[in-house]
Amino acid sequence: MEIFGFFSILISISAIFAYFNHRYLRLPTAIGLMVLGLLMSVIILIINIFIPTVEQKVEVVLREIDFSAFLLDTILCFLLFAGSLHVKLPMLFSLKKQIASYATLGVLISTFLIGGLIYYIFPLFGLQVSFITCLLFGALISPTDPIAVLGILTKANVPKKVETEIVGESLFNDGTGVVAFLTILQIIQSKGQEIQTSQIALLILEEVGGGLLLGFALGYIGYWLLKSIDHYQTEVLITLALVMGGYSLAQEIHFSGPLAMVVAGLFIGNKGRMSAMSDVTEEYVDKFWELIDEILNALLFVLIGLEFLLIPFEISYVVAGLAAVFVVLFARVVAVGIPLYIFNPKEKNNGKTLILLTWGGLRGGISVALALLAYNKVPEGSFLIVATYVVVLFSIIFQGLTIERLIKKLNI
Repeated sequence: MEIFGFFSILISISAIFAYFNHRYLRLPTAIGLMVLGLLMSVIILIINIFIPTVEQKVEVVLREIDFSAFLLDTILCFLLFAGSLHVKLPMLFSLKKQIASYATLGVLISTFLIGGLIYYIFPLFGLQVSFITCLLFGALISPTDPIAVLGILTKANVPKKVETEIVGESLFNDGTGVVAFLTILQIIQSKGQEIQTSQIALLILEEVGGGLLLGFALGYIGYWLLKSIDHYQTEVLITLALVMGGYSLAQEIHFSGPLAMVVAGLFIGNKGRMSAMSDVTEEYVDKFWELIDEILNALLFVLIGLEFLLIPFEISYVVAGLAAVFVVLFARVVAVGIPLYIFNPKEKNNGKTLILLTWGGLRGGISVALALLAYNKVPEGSFLIVATYVVVLFSIIFQGLTIERLIKKLNI
C-alpha cells in the first residue's frame, strides 16, 4: 500500500474514533482514541477466528509503517513544539531546580532502580533476563512522555505548580532518557568490547548540550524573522519551517532534536509572543499549532491501540509486565521524592505533591517507540515490547483516567 493510502485509512479511522469518543464515550481524547484502537484490535482478533486471513492482512498494512520512525523521526518534533508554545517561562524558571533534577538525576535513579529490581523479581515469574537488558528497560520506561502528559494531564485540573513540574520534566527528560537508552544499547551491541567514558561524555555533550544550543539559536532566528514582518500567513509558515528544518538539522548533526524543539517552542511561545507577534498572528499561530497537535495526537494514540496486533504476547511476559507496573511506580516515588524533599524540605504539602508527581508521571508512545527500536537488537526484544506495552496501557488508561479524581480526594 502506498504511503498516501495508508495515511488516508489512518486519518479516516482517527476521525471516526474521535467522533464516537466525543459523541458517546466522553473520555479525554488521547485515552478515548487509544481505547477504541485497542477495541478494534480485539475485534479483529475475534473475527480472525472465523476468517483466518483478516489479522494477517491488517498486520501487513501496519508493518508498512515503522512506528518508531513515525514517532521519533516524524511527528515528535511537531508535538513537542506545539506543547512547549504554551508553557510559561516565569513559572518554569521558578521551579527550575526541581525540574532539572527530575529530568536528569531522577531519570538516572529510576533507570537503575527499575533495572535492578526487575532483574531480581522476574525470575519469580520464570523469566531470566540479563541485567543489561533490565537496565535498557529501565532507561526506556523511566522518562515521562510529554505527549501523554500534555494530552491528558493539562486538562485534568491539576494544581498549576504541580502541572508545571510534571510538564516541564516531561519536556526535558527525554534528552537524559534517550542518552541513557542509546548508551546501554551501544554496550549491548558492542558484545563485550570496552566502551570508553569519553564516548559516553561526548554523546551527552552532543545530544543534550547541542540540542539546547541549537534550540536557542532556532528560537532566536524565528523570533527575529517574526518581529521583522507583520503577515500572519508567512509567520505561521516560518514556525512550521523552524520545526521541520530545525529537527532535520538536529538529526543530521546528531544533536537532540526533541530538546531543540522544546527550547525553540519556549522561546517563540514566550519572547516571540510578547514582542514579535501581532494579536492576529498570535491567534493564527496558536490555532494552527493546536490543530497540528490534535491531529497528530489522534493518529499517534490510534496507532498505539492498533499496534496491539503486532505485540508478541506471552502469558509470562504479560504477568511480568504487570509486576513491572508496580516497580515503575515505586521507582517514580523514589526518583521524584528525593529532589522534592531536598528543594522543598519545609513544604507542608510535600506528601500530596509526591503522590501527584508519581501518579501524573505518564508513560506513552515514546517508550513504545524505543522498545520497538530495540526489538531486533537485543536477545530479549519480545520481553521489552510486551512489558513496555503493559506499563504504557496502565499509565495512560488507568492513571490518566483517575488523576482528576485523585486531585479531588487529596483536596489540593
